[in-house]
Amino acid sequence: MKRFVRTFAAAAGAAVMVGSAATAAAARDGHRGPAGDGGYGFTVIRKGVPDSAKRLTLTSPDVRDGGAFPAASWANAFGCSAGNRPLRLSWSGAPAATRGYAVTMYDPDAPSGSGFWHWLVWDIPAGDTTLGATPPAGAVSGTNDAGGTGYLGPCPPAGDIAHRYQVTVYALNVPSLGLPAGTPPAVATFTMSGHVIAYGRITATAQR
Repeated sequence: MKRFVRTFAAAAGAAVMVGSAATAAAARDGHRGPAGDGGYGFTVIRKGVPDSAKRLTLTSPDVRDGGAFPAASWANAFGCSAGNRPLRLSWSGAPAATRGYAVTMYDPDAPSGSGFWHWLVWDIPAGDTTLGATPPAGAVSGTNDAGGTGYLGPCPPAGDIAHRYQVTVYALNVPSLGLPAGTPPAVATFTMSGHVIAYGRITATAQR
């Protein structure tokens, strides 16, 4: 009987250790559990903005930070048939060293392992502090992760968790990134990360 108790206790201890290790691994990966996330889990992705960056004020008449993404700005692809209307953005509070701006829209919750870039515009002149459907002269409309140029609205997988769409404006210390419009989003944002001196962000959610 004593031998059985010792054996059971050892097995139980091992199970707890395995369970704790699995829990720790899940926590490191940011996994929210099987309920509601399709079993994909989450991995932390580096933010691409230096800790020294100052903050800008970013606003939009179309969406508020923490709110739902406007229906008219959803995609007209991937099973969605909305207007795909680019958000109208306005920002202020840039540092004196600002030489240009860039704007991106990113979904960190896409089940791709690397998120999904929906919108990239760079080489926005320092004298411009708004963005809408038509980028200002001199700006570059980059290629999104669907392979198209310009804005692509949200269309998360049906039945998935609510996706967060991070709309960010970056103040840069250079007037141009020197990149063509066909530059892959990962390369464009990597290049930009070394020039960010301030940023502002609106995060909105979409789910279907």
